Amino acid sequence: MKRIRFNGLPVGAGAAVLLCFASAGVTGAQQAAGEGSSRATATGATTASTPAPANRSTPPTANPAATTTSTKTAALAPPQSTSSAIKPSLADFAWLEGRWRGDWGSRVAEQTWLSPKAGEMSGLFRLVEGDKTLVLELFSLAETPEGINFYLRHFTPELVPWEKTDATLLKLESADLAKVVFVNPVNGEPKRTSLIRVDADTYTLRSEIEPEHGDPQVIEITFQRVKPPAAAPSGGSGGHRKKP
Repeated sequence: MKRIRFNGLPVGAGAAVLLCFASAGVTGAQQAAGEGSSRATATGATTASTPAPANRSTPPTANPAATTTSTKTAALAPPQSTSSAIKPSLADFAWLEGRWRGDWGSRVAEQTWLSPKAGEMSGLFRLVEGDKTLVLELFSLAETPEGINFYLRHFTPELVPWEKTDATLLKLESADLAKVVFVNPVNGEPKRTSLIRVDADTYTLRSEIEPEHGDPQVIEITFQRVKPPAAAPSGGSGGHRKKP
């Protein structure tokens, strides 16, 4: 597998997004329930085998058979999960809003994301070399009942689409605090795209490309946030001429 590193965005690699996601496991709860059931069963067996004291005129109030039955019922009860999974939403991707730039050799990649609104978050990508625009890319994140989908389509400067069929679709596969992964369910260009957040203003894009013909490739790119220029200092009252 070839590994290629750039500081920019490759044509066809697409963009990617970040969210935080927490999942809850039930293994610890199952173990705790199993240990508690075993101790309860052992206690019931001890009670059943111990004879009542000779100086008592009444039998013990506890029913060994009922205790054993209750213990078995508790052992069969399903364990309760200690927490629940948090479903990602577009709000988790709001940090992408704004402009980003990366250098890819002699080419300059520019990327702009709009804020999430009305169930989608769209953006535009442009790749320029010298005074020539090589490709434009329109992309969108959309919330669906199944999760968040990532759509992208490439155009010439005259807005002639490269893709002759539907837009490329990537589905959210996994995510945590530092990394999000989208997977292509149709083909391998790209097959998988990961976004690894370095800090608030830097992220690394990793694309795994598996073409139908040829060797697979891994492309890793770094993006930097383009911050707005500082506002020019005001001239104050001295900058204006007083009226006579």
